[in-house]
Amino acid sequence: MAFGTHIRTWFDGAWHEGDIPVMKAADHGLWQGSNVFDGARLFDGVAPDLDLHCARLNRSAEALMITPTVDPAEMVAIIRDGLTPYGTDEAVYIRPMYWAVDGSDVGVAPAEDSTAFAICLEAVPMPPADRATTLTRTRFRRPVLEDSVCNAKAGALYPNNARMLVEARRKGFSNALVADAMGNVAETATANVFVVKDGAVFTPIPNGTFLSGITRTRHIANLRAEGVEVHETVLTFEDVHAADEVFLSGNFAKVQAVTRFDDTEYAHGPVTRKVRELYLDFAHSR
Repeated sequence: MAFGTHIRTWFDGAWHEGDIPVMKAADHGLWQGSNVFDGARLFDGVAPDLDLHCARLNRSAEALMITPTVDPAEMVAIIRDGLTPYGTDEAVYIRPMYWAVDGSDVGVAPAEDSTAFAICLEAVPMPPADRATTLTRTRFRRPVLEDSVCNAKAGALYPNNARMLVEARRKGFSNALVADAMGNVAETATANVFVVKDGAVFTPIPNGTFLSGITRTRHIANLRAEGVEVHETVLTFEDVHAADEVFLSGNFAKVQAVTRFDDTEYAHGPVTRKVRELYLDFAHSR
């Protein structure tokens, strides 16, 4: 399902206008879920960390036993070529993808060297800087590596995230704050999470249950370069309730303030605004 407009698709070595068919009914990626993707953004004429997103796609493929077929540098060049028709005022969601075509043995495991590749570009506006979100607890948790492919950005992981979102929205909230297998804070259903307390910034330490996002890593580097204390640590839900500010980090919105977590309310505070300012400064410097 497309959620943007002005869609362009790279498939079989060429760019095509529109959301064209790329997967067959017997493809392993459709009926066995062996598909991975990554997401980057074009906005204000820049696509920050595009190379890192393309490199992560190949790592995700390997984690899901799919043979990657496109070098990240080549992927970047294809994407940049595909972005040329977009106007300078258009923001674009960039989604390169792999999936396995054939299965091995009885079809459960993806076959080696049987990979399809596509890129989808969709014009999707960046959310306004003042658009905040709300969070609530969810009964669903992040899996561990022994249960699922937590080290990949895999489509197979997202039905669990969807359950979290549906539960949160039925409770009247926009997103869910999710626990890891040990009951500590991991992330939300759609993004990494940060809390601010007494001017210092805290975020859950990567423990293998969630992807440490590329944008998350960029925020940490930007803040530390400004002399702000950033701690990757174990966070409890009580820590989130006690925070002065809470914000989310992800490719789609880059930075999003949280104004409520269950019965606790927060201001869209100065550190959250500073994080956005630093990220935009970084992006435009590239």
